Amino acid sequence: MTTLKCIAVDDEPLALGMVAAFIEQTPFLELVGKYSSGVQALRSLHEHPDLDLIFLDIQMPELTGLELARVLDRGQPGTGPRIIFTTAFNQYALDGYRVDALDYLVKPFSYEEFLRAATKAKAYAEHNQAPLPAPAAPAEEEFLFLKVEYELVRVALDDILYVEGLKDYVKVHLRSATRPLLSLMSLKSMEEKLPARRFLRIHRSFIVALDKIEAVRRNTVQIGPATLAVSDQYKEAFVQFLSRWT
Repeated sequence: MTTLKCIAVDDEPLALGMVAAFIEQTPFLELVGKYSSGVQALRSLHEHPDLDLIFLDIQMPELTGLELARVLDRGQPGTGPRIIFTTAFNQYALDGYRVDALDYLVKPFSYEEFLRAATKAKAYAEHNQAPLPAPAAPAEEEFLFLKVEYELVRVALDDILYVEGLKDYVKVHLRSATRPLLSLMSLKSMEEKLPARRFLRIHRSFIVALDKIEAVRRNTVQIGPATLAVSDQYKEAFVQFLSRWT
């Protein structure tokens, strides 16, 4: 049976004790440490290089859970421990997506809810076990070139907020500019250029950068000052994205 080595991190003693107790009563989890701050947890990672899973509070002094997750996310993708956030505030779900958290538990949570998240971590670990290392994936480009008027303009993917289709043109709205770039191409062609892991088409006229979404309402998303509709044609893919945090 797969056994996951875990640590619990929370600055509230009662919450830390509860998570530690839940870990200890779960047969496929092994508690190797519990810490009251993100700084202590970060130091412990050097002592436990084979750590599989972190149950991590978000709001903590010195180093928040999100800050710790971003530090871990800078390493080689897929090689570090996975994270399950534990927090009293559900507004951090989208931030959890941005650091690729495995799950998100809102306090107070029951052992049943904890076990569901832990089982998800176990399934992930078993799915990713392989007898031979997988070949390295080609590095994803961090930019693309767009034809704007009579020149090719290099655009960083991280700078794109959303793309708007206008018949034979696209408007590329950028974080760094007040005016969008206008390029002669179809929205379908633009969709093919953008990595599906980071961008999603939500409407016949819109492609959005997933990590730039600030709020989600019933049939719209908010990106900066723009409110963009999610059409029925693309709602299923968008709901699948949201289901990770509901």
